[in-house]
Formats: sequence, structure tokens, C-alpha cells
Amino acid sequence: MTTSTPQITLSNGVQMPILGFGVYQIPPEQTEKAVTEALAAGCRLLDTASAYFNEDGVGRAIAKSGIARSELFVTTKLWIQDAGEQATKRAFEASLERLGLDYLDLYLIHQPIGDVHGSWRAMQTLLQDKNVRAIGVSNFPADRLVDLIDHNEIPPMINQVETHPFFQNTGYQTFMHDHDVQIEAWAPLAHGHDRLFGDPVLSSIGEEQGKSVAQVVLRWLVQRGVVVIPKSVRPDAMNENIAVFDFELTDEQMTRIAALDTGASLFVDHRDPAVVHDLGSFRIHD
Repeated sequence: MTTSTPQITLSNGVQMPILGFGVYQIPPEQTEKAVTEALAAGCRLLDTASAYFNEDGVGRAIAKSGIARSELFVTTKLWIQDAGEQATKRAFEASLERLGLDYLDLYLIHQPIGDVHGSWRAMQTLLQDKNVRAIGVSNFPADRLVDLIDHNEIPPMINQVETHPFFQNTGYQTFMHDHDVQIEAWAPLAHGHDRLFGDPVLSSIGEEQGKSVAQVVLRWLVQRGVVVIPKSVRPDAMNENIAVFDFELTDEQMTRIAALDTGASLFVDHRDPAVVHDLGSFRIHD
């Protein structure tokens, strides 16, 4: 790839940028513009999902960008409604069509709910047939991740989980590393939570480094080896978010951020039966 963003190497040897751009909660009508601006800022890792309803906009931005396909790393995700072996294959083709692509770089099971083993069999086939370069999961707790690893031929290459200064997943990252699974952070900036941007520890480190709170947090994550996909619709923020490779946090600053960990999600508990029920009931198509 011809991007200056550092790369990480997945367990199957595929390389991906350690920092990219996520489009969660970007309205469909704004997605093409936002992705176009993110690409102009230098992002080459793009993360979407069928449940975001904006794959089309991502695809249009890619098509109009003039950037070689080999320079991009495109991720999308399979929703619960399409779990199961045959349904997964159909959903994959539908996502490819909406994105206007002939292959994906990364395909993830979005939630640890439903027939994930059937879906994983389909994803292994997609990988072996070279329709996708890497496969993984999202929101899988450790027991569900191990269940998938132990009962399938190919283990997940990535697990995308909520990770930010208040929910750091440090121990889980070590666990994943021991199983050759790369951690990727969703909500790395806590979805813009006031608690993060107003935190005195993060603000003071930003002043020490001459950087913004967002840059401190993203630098802290990439320095830990966590893949990050911050979202923004503002070009200035996109440029700021990607400019985190010209400084390094000290061990003392890393330790101060580590002390912010609460060990609890700010958003969703995938072990809550009500959450599982609500997610499983959410339909993205008829």
C-alpha cells in the first residue's frame, strides 16, 4: 500500500492500516461526502456495515476517488438477520454490490448472536475462494471467541470491540494476542462523549504534548497496537485524527491513561439478555 499510515499484520499475513475511518452513525446522505474527505485526508482503511445503511455511499466515494483498489482496505459486517451459512453468502454478495467492489479486505460477523458457526463456515469459504482477504468478528466476548476458534478450521483474524480510555480491554487484548487475534477498537473516542473530551488527565497530557485530546487517545491506542477507526464528518477533525504518528506518549503518560479504566462499557453490555434480545430483533431488510 502507498500510504504513510503504519500497517499491522494479521495472522494470515495480510496487512492493514492501524488507523482508518469508521462511518457508524453517519447518515446515508452524508456518507459519500464524509468518506471522500476522509480519503483526501489520507485514510485508506474504511469501516462500514450492512446495519449502518450507508455501504452505497462508501462505494460511491471509493469509485470517484481515483485511488487504486490495492491501496484501500475496506471492511463491512454481517448483521444478525443474515446469520447462517447460505444467508451469509447472500448477504456478502449484497454488500459487495452496494459497495461496488469485487472483493472485500475484511468481513466481520457484527454481533455474537444467532447462527455464528454457520456464518463462520460461509466466511471461511469466502476467504478460501479469495472473495475476501481476511475474516473476523465484532463484539465477541472471550468465551464466544474461543468457542469459534476451537470449533472451526480458521480462527478469526480480528475482533472489533469497544475500546477507549474508560473501557481499555488491556487484559482481553493480551488474551486475543495469545490466540493470534488482532484487537480493533470501535468508539475509540467514546463516540464523542463529553466525559472523554473534558477529562483532566487527557487534557493535561494533550497540553504536555501540544496535541488535542483526540490525538492523545488515538496515539495511546495505536501505541498499544490497537487498530482504530475514528469517525467524524468534519475535514479538520479527520486531518487531526490521522496526524498521530509524529509524537509518542511517555511511559508515565501511558500509566496515567491506564488509571482511567473503569472496566465497564459506556454503551452496551452484550451479556445483558435484554440487549441480546433487542439486537436480535433489529431487522435491516424485509
